[in-house]
Amino acid sequence: MSLTEYERKRHFQRTREPAPGKPRGRAARPIFVVQLHHASHRHYDFRLQVGDALKSWAVPKGPSFDPSVKRLAAEVEDHPLDYAGFEGEIPEGEYGGGHVALFDRGLWSTRDDPVAQLAKGHLRFELFGDKLKGGWHLVRTQRGGRKPQWLLFKEEDAYADNKEADDMIDDLPAPTSGASARRATKAASKSVSKTASKTASKTASKTSARKSPGKTSASKTTRARRRDWSAIAGRVQGAKRATLSDAAFAPQLATLGQTPPTGEDWLHEAKWDGYRLLTVLRNGRARIWSRNALEWTAKVPEIAGALEAMAAARGIDHAALDGELIAGGGTQADFGVLQATLSGEKNAPLSYMLFDLVHLQDHELRKVAQRDRKQLLEQVLAGVAPPLGYSSHVQGHGEEAFAAAGKRELEGIISKRADAPYRAGRSDDWRKTKRLESDEFAVVGMTAPRGSRSGFGSLLLARPDGQGGWNYAGRVGTGFSQKLIEELSQSLGRKRGATPTAHLPDELDVDLRTAQWFAPQAVVEVFYRGIGNQGLLRQPSLKGVRPDKRAKDLLSSDRDPPTRGKNMASRKASKSPAADKKSTKVASKTTGNGASATKSSSRTKTRADATIEISNPGRVVYPDIGKTKQDVANYYDQVMDWLLPEIIGRPLSIIRCPQGSTRPCFFQKHLVAGMKHVDSVPLKEESGQVEDYLVVRDALAVRELVQFNVLEFHPWGAQARKPDSADRVVFDLDPAPDVPWSDVVAAARQMRGLLEQAGFVSYVRTTGGKGLHVVMPLKPACDWDLVKPFAHAFAESMAQMEPLKYLATASKKLRKGRIFIDYLRNGRGATSVASFSLRARPGAPVAMPLKWEELWRVKRGDAFTIESAVARIRKWKAHPWDGIDAVRQNLKKLRR
Repeated sequence: MSLTEYERKRHFQRTREPAPGKPRGRAARPIFVVQLHHASHRHYDFRLQVGDALKSWAVPKGPSFDPSVKRLAAEVEDHPLDYAGFEGEIPEGEYGGGHVALFDRGLWSTRDDPVAQLAKGHLRFELFGDKLKGGWHLVRTQRGGRKPQWLLFKEEDAYADNKEADDMIDDLPAPTSGASARRATKAASKSVSKTASKTASKTASKTSARKSPGKTSASKTTRARRRDWSAIAGRVQGAKRATLSDAAFAPQLATLGQTPPTGEDWLHEAKWDGYRLLTVLRNGRARIWSRNALEWTAKVPEIAGALEAMAAARGIDHAALDGELIAGGGTQADFGVLQATLSGEKNAPLSYMLFDLVHLQDHELRKVAQRDRKQLLEQVLAGVAPPLGYSSHVQGHGEEAFAAAGKRELEGIISKRADAPYRAGRSDDWRKTKRLESDEFAVVGMTAPRGSRSGFGSLLLARPDGQGGWNYAGRVGTGFSQKLIEELSQSLGRKRGATPTAHLPDELDVDLRTAQWFAPQAVVEVFYRGIGNQGLLRQPSLKGVRPDKRAKDLLSSDRDPPTRGKNMASRKASKSPAADKKSTKVASKTTGNGASATKSSSRTKTRADATIEISNPGRVVYPDIGKTKQDVANYYDQVMDWLLPEIIGRPLSIIRCPQGSTRPCFFQKHLVAGMKHVDSVPLKEESGQVEDYLVVRDALAVRELVQFNVLEFHPWGAQARKPDSADRVVFDLDPAPDVPWSDVVAAARQMRGLLEQAGFVSYVRTTGGKGLHVVMPLKPACDWDLVKPFAHAFAESMAQMEPLKYLATASKKLRKGRIFIDYLRNGRGATSVASFSLRARPGAPVAMPLKWEELWRVKRGDAFTIESAVARIRKWKAHPWDGIDAVRQNLKKLRR
């Protein structure tokens, strides 16, 4: 959506600039790019990847490394990600005509949500490029104009200098002909003249005055440089002279224990829940490897840069360090943020917690005692700040250290013998003690026994899905006595069947395919060590059977859900404010997805009290009618029981408008940092890459999205648990501007009639835009490879029947006077706006479901608004699509 302006300004038959589309080479993490643009006015284009587009600013004089110099940055239209690789000539006469050269490119990060920061008008961020490094700021000014004006300036840090962008363009390809060449020559002569005028005194004063806040002060850096680290390392007992190899070294590993070791001979550190990384610094250059010797230097340029800056400030040429890469505080809940950041889904800052030093300058330290290595490492890292950190320890007091780790929600602790050397591989000198968590689960099946075991191999567990059903949670096969196995086999095996009674993950192992299943009945309590990728328990073991509880007790329980570990944010159940008001009504109401509405009610009634505070409630979102962010939140609260059945449990795309509906909005389908109540589901994309897609489970999640400035909700036509099967077909009747509304209504009625002739029932809604949606439910759901060809063929048949009225291609040239029958919303991953969703358009229109017989009374596709929609709904006795869930129809009959 944010690339509409970019596309409008360009003729892609005449320019080589990339057209909007699926990025061909998206980086794993968010990128930035700066391009030198010899247009009618020479300037630098500064671009930051936010979501699936490049937010862009024109900076006439280019970035300055001097923190006292604030450069004007005029916001321009978003650009596609592929523009990051564009260089060359834009033809004269075209928009932006002139030469484009790549000045710098790399990764960038920010501590908070970039969309929210941009909306507030102050983005703090770090760049990790070849030329541009360190902290920077973009601050919106109060100056008016067609496009917002910002100030771009450098943060006072180790990379601050008196350099200008023009001082670093010698290696850039220059235009060789035409107006671009003349402009470049003129600009170059100005740059040379300006450079010559700089005085030595100014340079000296800036250099001497500059510090590096958050790292080391100038005086500390001077003292650090004067330290003879070789002599310091040589005085430590066990150190020996050696040359540091420029290769990964084998790490020391810990052995799992049940309780922390006791005594003063042990050092206890936090067990960070991240990725183990090994670093070798040779001649001041950092190389970073994973535990299994895969190089990660390019994946974490901010860590490599910080290590090199630290080494340079302290006068260290060679070192080998051991540590853990983490996000946030390094807790289990943060591990998902770490993975999402490394995959490019999020943009959180990372930290490298260093806990060992095995080489310093020309001395190897492997045979140095653990306590002495830590003491030396602490000296080396004195005064460092993120992204580097020193992993401190306590000596003795293992139980207290373990308890403290639990309070911080860390995974556990690592205990190390104080006098032991650094030994590659797993040994008893390092011990890890993890926190055990436990929760109650319903037993929904059992696997066949193996070997000498009788009865069953393992019990299959489930947890409530929040909608009256169950999600598979994993299996438990340890912690049973033989007597208990016999008792459970006898009591549980009476009602065995072959059909699972819980929602299963997409990929099943052989045991699950051959398992025996039954309705949830018995309840067991299970220890586990976090939750893995598909919501399954990690290392579960039986704590005990709970004969005092039944499975249905878990459905109505007010307890917190299990703490999510890897790939899942920690969530606490909470009660929907909207559900409180209408819980009794929802239970008996039949809606456009009646079963889901009832289940939604049961979930919201069981949530613990919680609220989502709406920040900046008075900020105007719809300027033309004066509606605020609080008005938007109030609207969604009022229609919550009608909206939820449309979106709950489906992969979801959203449109966020942090600066209001009239300013650039963002299309998003993944979680961002800070979302605690919105769920996600891993789905494989066409590229083969697995991404976590947004999923709403309850009203609290919707309200949280509204807090994140969401205006529009666009669900898939499939459930998240069955993403490859469509349960709805949506035809979007999109008229050209000169098509009268009566023709759109006639088209919808004609489509309804043709579908009825084929034996299909359909429903209609306004889109909140120009047209109408004709919606055809499918039950049972059908594969996308059947649904999309059907939708395409049906649209084509209507276009052939009435070629002067309809077309089935998106060509704007052919659109005049006709209605585009958009069938493209019926592919895997495609979305269409949900009923009751607001639209980011003037007047705050709403997509509204209708009865066919009332369609003739509706005058426009945006006839219903934030105010009239609520008034309409209050009059309803039943949903206009009443009975849609009872319709059984599928496309397979067409093959007969």
